[in-house]
Amino acid sequence: MNFSEQDLKQIDNKGLTLKKIDRQISQFKNGIPFVKLASAAVVNHGILQLTDEDRKSYAKLYDSKRNDLDVVKFVPASGAATRMFKTLFNYVSNHNPDSDESLNSYINKHKDLDLSLFLVGMDKLPFYDLVMEEIHKSYPDYNEYDGDKQKWLFVKTMLDEKHLDYGSYPKGLLPFHKYNERITTAFEEHLFESALYASTNKTANLHFTISEAHNHKFDAEFTRIEELVEAATKTAFNISFSYQKQSTDTIALTPEYEPFREDDGSLLFRPSGHGALIENLNDIHADVIFIQNIDNVVVSGLKTSIVEYKKMLAGVLLERQELAFKYLTALEEGDLSENELIEIAEFLHRKLNVDISEEFEKYSLKYQIEYLQEKLNRPIRVCGMVKNEGEPGGGPFWVLNHKGNESLQIVESAQIDKANKAQKDILNNATHFNPVDLVCGTKNYKGEAFDLLEYVDPNTGFITQKTKAGKELLALELPGLWNGSMANWNTVFVEVPLKTFNPVKTVTDLLKPAHQI
Repeated sequence: MNFSEQDLKQIDNKGLTLKKIDRQISQFKNGIPFVKLASAAVVNHGILQLTDEDRKSYAKLYDSKRNDLDVVKFVPASGAATRMFKTLFNYVSNHNPDSDESLNSYINKHKDLDLSLFLVGMDKLPFYDLVMEEIHKSYPDYNEYDGDKQKWLFVKTMLDEKHLDYGSYPKGLLPFHKYNERITTAFEEHLFESALYASTNKTANLHFTISEAHNHKFDAEFTRIEELVEAATKTAFNISFSYQKQSTDTIALTPEYEPFREDDGSLLFRPSGHGALIENLNDIHADVIFIQNIDNVVVSGLKTSIVEYKKMLAGVLLERQELAFKYLTALEEGDLSENELIEIAEFLHRKLNVDISEEFEKYSLKYQIEYLQEKLNRPIRVCGMVKNEGEPGGGPFWVLNHKGNESLQIVESAQIDKANKAQKDILNNATHFNPVDLVCGTKNYKGEAFDLLEYVDPNTGFITQKTKAGKELLALELPGLWNGSMANWNTVFVEVPLKTFNPVKTVTDLLKPAHQI
């Protein structure tokens, strides 16, 4: 594809290369293949189910070692709150409270149960009093309006950019929980939670990936709450932020596979989804990294019941990592018996879910050692998995690669060929889903950081159809952070209870018990 000098300059300014752009265009043209599912990961076949005694033992193991470790909590937090309010934006735009159409008629016409739930429970929302305060400032005659108009004005005041403008907030800074007269954000709740399990020697390190446009807002929020949270938790906080790198953006194409151009003739690049954050994660050098989405928090009274499961996952990681390091050191030193090599192969298979070649015992001694080193010397992730009760999200599966080897992967439904009955049956047999609850070991047995970019499967991204200014375009998303970006890590899935998963995808989720005092 021919690019002008101006195009090449724009590509260079993004930190991209022509080689990367050509590779992206090839992916558009060739398509991204569906993953090939071998089977669903289930308890005793890909998912570890621990007893209460084991859970406590793993949590205790982590607690016994944590003060000697560098621990970081990594929180993807760049999402805006806009999607939380989609139903409410539609309501304010499409309903006129001064028309003949009543609110009930609107709800029935649009079958909008979410709006109905919001209106019934809105006085229990953490920002209810803030909205009412703003309403009385802006609409002195509010109390004289009928109930339908009052409700419409409540929503308009929440969302209107001239008022509270909640739709433009980063989700992490939106009011989430209310304690008596004090309101907390998801950002603040992560600090309180981290003090309980991600702190070492009374210091907690947290890293948030945010939109650059919101940088000052997060700084201001931390300044506002730092003293209070540190006093309440007796913990010091080191907070750092990073942005999705421009060099991870992907070029947009027309449906005819030509570069999509802006009105001024420039190329259009788009953010490439959360898979781009593997570069941010690659910049974090720690012994243990917890990963959790910004909106998956609970009120303070429920935190202790969640914490033990976080520690449990970390304990599972440390146990397996310690053995992996021991075996890698032994492999490097050499002079291992056949039985010792088989022991290492069995550890890989039983404890790290690695598919060992049936030909392994026929290999030469030298190649057996190299084979085991290559399989063992990788980043490790331990991922909590929740029983599937209809929640959206990716799930745990055994996936076949092009060589016919199976590995444990977190797969999104969009990656699965649902037109293929056998693949759809495997999807329908899934028993668990991914709540994004990971603990990662990203250093090798010598204490050196892995280059995580070497463990990405580039053939597991997504091509989607979008529009801009009324024109259709094709967009490319990179392999998801916990999907293809970690495809070649060693992986352990552990069952965790549903109570550990409390995301806020829509505003009415704030009415659920996990977010109410």
